[in-house]
Amino acid sequence: MDRLTLPPLSRLQPFEAAARHESFTAAAMELGLTQTAISKQIAALEQDLGVALFERRNRTVFLTQAGRAFGQVVSVALADIRTEVARLRGARQPGGIVLHCQLCEAFYWLMPRLSGFHELHPGLDVRVVSSLAPLTQAPEPFDVALQTTARPSGSSRLVFTAADEIFPVAAPSLLAARDVPISPDRLPQFPLLSHQVVPQEWMDWPQWFEAVDHVLPRSARMVGYDSFPLVLQAAVAGQGVALGWRRTVTGLLAEGKLVRACEQSVARPTEISVFRGTRRGNHHQTDALLSWLRAELSEF
Repeated sequence: MDRLTLPPLSRLQPFEAAARHESFTAAAMELGLTQTAISKQIAALEQDLGVALFERRNRTVFLTQAGRAFGQVVSVALADIRTEVARLRGARQPGGIVLHCQLCEAFYWLMPRLSGFHELHPGLDVRVVSSLAPLTQAPEPFDVALQTTARPSGSSRLVFTAADEIFPVAAPSLLAARDVPISPDRLPQFPLLSHQVVPQEWMDWPQWFEAVDHVLPRSARMVGYDSFPLVLQAAVAGQGVALGWRRTVTGLLAEGKLVRACEQSVARPTEISVFRGTRRGNHHQTDALLSWLRAELSEF
């Protein structure tokens, strides 16, 4: 093979980090380089390949389709190299599977079900890494990841998506003096608990009202939180009405800690995305976990 057909490794490493984080700044911090150096290496790689790997918009970068596909290939290749280098140096890769999961889904949806996976695969260890941050900020390599589809995923390889449903929920005590379910027009009588982030990666009250053909009045009192678990806990405490994702709040509804506030709901056919990571040596175990997740998430 003509070695000149391969781009220099000095360009592939910055690209892989930038693709994984979908950020030149985060890649620079990880590799100990300047953002300018990362940008120059990627620009040189794009010129070498003859395709744009990133779309630049107002100091923000987004992977192009070609960039995402190439990022997946490069990530796997570099992960293989790192694993083999570690083996040659005498290091052992920790056993088991690393499952990266959003904190709320990990706590309310995954953990109550994980015993079912262990019953099917008693000798297989799953280490759950929960996070409030998107997948592009994952603190370590993973085998499988689960997060809301709208969140940044970098070059991670999408395996499948799953549906969810969004509807208002509240503590029974908050609605005790009213006939339940109530009309969406009456929801603004209560504080509307909101998970507010920038960018807004989840459906929030204005989008929900629009989706059910109602208008959120300007007089509505919105109470913002920086994490969805806090929103749910505030709702359980009777502090207002929250938007509930069916998969997340099913247990709270069954326990009577929350009730549906109104009949209207918004169906989201691809709300959850499941990804395969770049950790190597766990192919069969990873396949088993992905198969189990697909089955669990298909029950809707």
